[in-house]
Amino acid sequence: MGLGVSGRAAVRYLLASDVQVFVSDSREFTELPLSDQEYLLENDVAFEGGGHSRDFLLQGDFIVISPGIATDLPLLVEMRGQNIPVLGELALAAPQLSEQVVAVTGTNGKTTVTALIGELLAASGKKVFVGGNIGTPLLDYLCREERVDVLVLELSSFQLESAGNFRPDIGVLLNITPDHLDRHGSMVAYAAAKMKLFAHQEKQDKAILCSDDPMCRQIMPLLTEQKVFSFGTQSDCEAKGEGSELIITLDGEKQSYSLAGTQLASHTGLLNSGAAVLAATLLGCAPEEIQKTLNRFAPAAHRLQRVTDWHGVEYYDDSKATNTGAVLSALASFAGNVILIAGGRDKGEEYSVLTQAVREKVKELILIGESADSIADALRDVICARRAGSMEEAVAMAAEVTEPGDVVLLSPACASFDMFDNYGHRGEVFCRAVLDLKKRLGEKAA
Repeated sequence: MGLGVSGRAAVRYLLASDVQVFVSDSREFTELPLSDQEYLLENDVAFEGGGHSRDFLLQGDFIVISPGIATDLPLLVEMRGQNIPVLGELALAAPQLSEQVVAVTGTNGKTTVTALIGELLAASGKKVFVGGNIGTPLLDYLCREERVDVLVLELSSFQLESAGNFRPDIGVLLNITPDHLDRHGSMVAYAAAKMKLFAHQEKQDKAILCSDDPMCRQIMPLLTEQKVFSFGTQSDCEAKGEGSELIITLDGEKQSYSLAGTQLASHTGLLNSGAAVLAATLLGCAPEEIQKTLNRFAPAAHRLQRVTDWHGVEYYDDSKATNTGAVLSALASFAGNVILIAGGRDKGEEYSVLTQAVREKVKELILIGESADSIADALRDVICARRAGSMEEAVAMAAEVTEPGDVVLLSPACASFDMFDNYGHRGEVFCRAVLDLKKRLGEKAA
């Protein structure tokens, strides 16, 4: 069910396993990409378009759902009642995994930490596959003949909901803050999905959680089957951040790493590094290779990415911050004097959680998109927000009020789909608007 990126990977994997495959999708056949149409025809895959029907699904011995399909759909509940198993991609893959598995989840930071763990392991000479919710789907990896030593997987709450007996050797939970509540319905259900990362771990397995995150702190005592480790700024952490220094303490031995001068030298970068380096250390990576990797690592675009400095004002693109937790993390990286550009499509968040951080760090709030009124109303007691009709207008409004020492930060707390194709497109428009404005003002000054 669902022929997106993971659905296509599932079809390829099942066909390679000599399974007869039927595909059900919300789109009509002619709405599929031409390559998908040709692939289904070439492989005699039966197709149902325009939605999912009971009779079509009853043909299956089991059903594989894409992450975008909710597990509690009445039709899927009925299928389970007919003793037809409903599996996600992780449940399908789990019996075939013999490699060591590091699985990373959390509301924010997943992609950065997954990529950093992959680079740390590769630098130490291990053969690594990095994928899952980013890059290559896990089922595509299983179609390959060549195998690796370690699988490093980024996993979303949607993937974990239907993970079955999937069991990582090391499970990393970075944080749990409000997100995807339009899908999960409540924070309890969202947290329960994330916790499935640890559900089948055994005594030899390891769980890594953030001591600075309130929900992670609540979860830690519940994990009794596996070994539990923590990262953060608390004194009892195995990976403790102090300023720009990261200290790993395991089995009574300490190892220090410096983030000064690296692209990880921020509050967010410190926490992400703590999680990644702790996992890499538990897998035997050498300290000298860890430090070299930290020195050269560059996070993916639109994640608290410095765009430019203009007359003592720094501009940062944090378009990937599509929820309030990410905005709080971004604001924690600055001392204050932030002109914050936020807004977009609402995902069911409670924007009032930003109140304290906005009071302490934000001097101007500029809002765009469908959620502008909701954000302004939630924060009306701490700041008077201004509205902009476009990203270009928002950047121009921000530049008008800046002074040396200020920071202009795009950190939306919302999805992008009301005005942009995706968060990447939104970030690109922001960066272009900043650089174009800088060029125009520079030409006028000349």
